[in-house]
Amino acid sequence: MRPVFRPRAATQDHPLTRWALTLVAAAVVGLFLVLPLVTVFTEALSEGLATALNAFREPDAVAAIRLTLIAAAVAVPLNAVFGVAASWAVARFDFWGKGFLITLIDIPFSVSPVVSGLIYVLVFGLQGWLGPLLADHDVKIIFALPGIVLATMFVTFPFVARELIPLMVDQGRDEEEAAVSLGASGWSTFFRVTLPNIKWGLLYGVLLCNARAMGEFGAVSVVSGHIRGLTETMPLHIEALYNDYQYASAFAVASLLAMLALVTLALKAILEWRYADELSAVHHH
Repeated sequence: MRPVFRPRAATQDHPLTRWALTLVAAAVVGLFLVLPLVTVFTEALSEGLATALNAFREPDAVAAIRLTLIAAAVAVPLNAVFGVAASWAVARFDFWGKGFLITLIDIPFSVSPVVSGLIYVLVFGLQGWLGPLLADHDVKIIFALPGIVLATMFVTFPFVARELIPLMVDQGRDEEEAAVSLGASGWSTFFRVTLPNIKWGLLYGVLLCNARAMGEFGAVSVVSGHIRGLTETMPLHIEALYNDYQYASAFAVASLLAMLALVTLALKAILEWRYADELSAVHHH
């Protein structure tokens, strides 16, 4: 009797292929993600726990941590508001220049953060377009908190909008139009219909925006002036410590920044586990 040939299904890979791809993925993740993260925490504790804790108690470190949190606390909510407004405009209205607006939203993805920082210096610096006017009114943007917030907002602006625009376009206007036809006001429609429909996409965008805001280096480096204790954020303070050969302190502060990122990932994982059905519906859109 001749053996019966059973062709493998088109979607079924050979076991060796699956194992090879799994090993390659695990090796890449371990080499480029896990190993550097482990190295950060190992180097932070290389001179003992007391040295690592003392790095957080230094006045410059405390100021850098506080400035980072302040910049993120200002930039993220503003970008959330701007992202929702931009998404609403793109998804709900047809107007001249709509494509141009979408292009503008994507600019921070394509422009180097250093270039964006230089643009703010050109506009708000002492020798910039608005610099003399601001100096006459004793308003300081560059080398101060406002410049850091503006630079952070620029590089993180697309995250919320880019998460919401496809979702809101796919959801359409039917539910909102039905609410309006039943007598609901614009704000009532937004809070009772629109916001519940986009809440998971909005939360994802906010988490990504917050992680990017706390870790931003390039744009903030240009507009901050690197004034220790005043305009240094955590990434800038880490660089300053490393350049001063204070490696243990630099890695200690870096470990705190890494832990904040891990907290963001943990929140994301908890949301995915707790609200798996709702999130799968969002990603389906």
